[in-house]
Amino acid sequence: MVCVVSRTGRQFQRYNKGRRQVVGCIPYRLKISSDGTISDEFEVLVISSQKGHALMFPKGGWELDESVEEAASRESLEEAGVIGDVERQLGKWDFLSKSRGTFYEGLMFPMLVKDELELWPEQHLRQRIWMKVDEAREACRDWWMKEALDVLVHRLSSSPSMKPMEEDTKIPLISTC
Repeated sequence: MVCVVSRTGRQFQRYNKGRRQVVGCIPYRLKISSDGTISDEFEVLVISSQKGHALMFPKGGWELDESVEEAASRESLEEAGVIGDVERQLGKWDFLSKSRGTFYEGLMFPMLVKDELELWPEQHLRQRIWMKVDEAREACRDWWMKEALDVLVHRLSSSPSMKPMEEDTKIPLISTC
């Protein structure tokens, strides 16, 4: 069992040249064919915003006491209730926060989902929905997250077998509780 409470507040957030650094994940899973083999298709997990008006990928502030990969893993756990393997960074984007009117620096990672939890910290604030890539791209509110999704699609489609990273190149998950 995982025991986690969402972190709140901004007093321990990281900043780069005055821009708050946020880290997110694009949780994905490979589809299994009816005969039990891994297909060439994959789905991504989107979540609703806290107010429920928009769809996006899990993301949030990168805090001083964690690595960037730990922050990505934590945000996916807190907001989407998924645990998995955080893979190589998709990129870095500067974007204007709609609610704050300031520029942020966003770093995105893919996460191959290993477990989808029944209980997670923000389950009463958010919905999570597995979608095909084209549906997620259309539904996602933020342009920079759409670009990150494009990078992931290119990376996975250019892979000879669309297999996830080898075991020795995976980034370890954060420990909880």
